Amino acid sequence: MKNFDLSVYLVLDPDLCREIGMVETARLAVEGGATIVQLRDKHADTAQIIETGLALKAALAGARVPLIVNDDVEAAIAIGAAGLHVGQSDMVAAIARERIGRDMILGLSVETEELAQRIDTSVVDYVGIGPVFATLTKPDHKQPIGFEGLARIVAAAPVPAVAIGGIKAEHAGPALAAGARGIAVVSAICGQPDPKAAARRIAEEIEKART
Repeated sequence: MKNFDLSVYLVLDPDLCREIGMVETARLAVEGGATIVQLRDKHADTAQIIETGLALKAALAGARVPLIVNDDVEAAIAIGAAGLHVGQSDMVAAIARERIGRDMILGLSVETEELAQRIDTSVVDYVGIGPVFATLTKPDHKQPIGFEGLARIVAAAPVPAVAIGGIKAEHAGPALAAGARGIAVVSAICGQPDPKAAARRIAEEIEKART
């Protein structure tokens, strides 16, 4: 059984994290309560992602927080990451699963109920559903779905879901009410003056939504 907690899912952005860096942002966020860290850098090549990923893995050692690599299967394997996340325009999920083996976590982005219904639970472990809102961190995103769309897609998905796309701490309650297990954030932690405090606030909002 794979052990992961989607509650506070940090997606690192190299531009937003520039001031203190992705590694330090991740370390502080985990101290504050981040439960998963995803390395996403669309401008880096595989070698650069491996370098950053190894530094992240070292910084998070002992924290028991999975490191997920976005899109780059070679980097995920080389780093020994806990998982890989792919989008609909990236590698086909079934092929990604063949490459990474049975033990690695595999996440998949979905934007519609139809895509959610097609998920093979022997391949995909969780889904990222969105964008809930428009977001500048991914300018080529699909039409925002809002919390109503999130609820419909969560209901169609046979695996746990995390909400993504313009999500802030105050959206934790509506996201969990829609059925998501947690929220994936970028700018709500990356680029904040105190990533630890930002992550703690999100974790507190998640806890409040569950009580």
